[in-house]
Amino acid sequence: MALPAHPPAPPHDLPRTLGELRASGWESVPVSEELRRNAARRISAGEPLIHGVLGFEDTVIPQLENAILAGHDIILLGERGQAKTRIIRSLVELLDEWMPVVAGSEINDDPYQPTSRYARLKVADEGDETPIAWVHRSDRYGEKLATPDTSIADLIGEVDPIKVAEGRYLSDELTLHYGLVPRVNRGIFAINELPDLAERIQVGLLNVLEERDVQIRGHRVRLPLDVMLVATANPEDYTNRGRIITPLKDRFGAQVRTHYPQETRTEVAIMRAEASLPSCGLPVIVPDYMEEVLAEISQLARRSPHLNQRSGVSVRLTIANYETVVANALRRALRVGEPVAVPRVSDLAALLPSTQGKIEVEALEEGREDEVVAQLAAAAVLSVFRRRVTLEDPGAVVGSFGEGTVVHTGDDLPSADYLGVLAEMGPLEPPTRALAGPEAAESPALMAAALEFLLEGLHLTKRLNKDASGPRALYRRRR
Repeated sequence: MALPAHPPAPPHDLPRTLGELRASGWESVPVSEELRRNAARRISAGEPLIHGVLGFEDTVIPQLENAILAGHDIILLGERGQAKTRIIRSLVELLDEWMPVVAGSEINDDPYQPTSRYARLKVADEGDETPIAWVHRSDRYGEKLATPDTSIADLIGEVDPIKVAEGRYLSDELTLHYGLVPRVNRGIFAINELPDLAERIQVGLLNVLEERDVQIRGHRVRLPLDVMLVATANPEDYTNRGRIITPLKDRFGAQVRTHYPQETRTEVAIMRAEASLPSCGLPVIVPDYMEEVLAEISQLARRSPHLNQRSGVSVRLTIANYETVVANALRRALRVGEPVAVPRVSDLAALLPSTQGKIEVEALEEGREDEVVAQLAAAAVLSVFRRRVTLEDPGAVVGSFGEGTVVHTGDDLPSADYLGVLAEMGPLEPPTRALAGPEAAESPALMAAALEFLLEGLHLTKRLNKDASGPRALYRRRR
């Protein structure tokens, strides 16, 4: 979920004073109850708890629903690229769209039960005429990436020297500048990579959330905050790079384990939803089998003994590879003047730059990244070929390669070259057309992509020989 950069303006018919708010019948409830109420409404209506997260419907989401209905703070454990941050940000949708606060409050003071000294004085002085402001739910969310240099001032607050310079006494609570946690009072506060937070800072966070009592530069301030705390952690980092102090870990009522997409079709759906595809004025058609190949590469990478599985293989790898293959196909279409861009197997040679930064090879495999990526791509093509292609007469297809007959492929060859091959080698045409689909008759680019996939599958099933040099290849009959 992308939080809006600029929240909308509140409707004009909302109460504007404390008296009007009381007359409207608005009731103040804890944020946990607010989330529980809205989650229950979605569950009973058969609506998804959160939108835009795929593959967790039967695993993560039920645990998340239980945690919210129970009113628990939550920690999400999972490797990189498992949508942990997206899940947390999506919880904002479960808050009421608008929430009343004392106008001018820095910490979203409840008009009925003000917390800060400013709001308490305001309500005491003006009573039912106290002005009310309305805060959009997107402003009730705060997020901090935990780093070793994060301070108590960042999270809780600090004395504001400007307010002191304006003439206030250091002993005056109004000199305080509140940190991130108090500023999302009555909302959701998220900490990403919690184990990276220094232990003394974790103690301070625990104090304000559990004991409601914190000292800021000599000020003993009671802050009865109402905050839902959500955190993320990588299991590997949790044990090796840092730890969550036991009292703070105990503060979380639910620990939810995330995971990578468990099926290729789920990975394809995420890839389609998240990828940003260039066009440059040309239409782009990505065949289903090529989408499956790209998703299968990531699925195989997560089981590969050549890769460091503790660092994980993010779904971002699938998305980046998808965008790269499309870009390579688009570059070809622009160069040879074709009206449509269709990725081919030869475009997989372009995946090395988009893959290297998202995988970590084992120490014994260092320096062989290009070979490891090529092996993953070949294994993915073979897996998809076996699922998708059934040759009615494989002998005739292979037999069309006479003695000395070769077929050239490459990511820089125009589609017309492939149509010429099909015209000369008739048995290749039916399986190529069946793979290309109903639009093949009007799209030479789709036929070219299907023929490349068919040839590569025949090679990987040991029916054809292949000589390759980068994205160029030559297929011939096996001897």
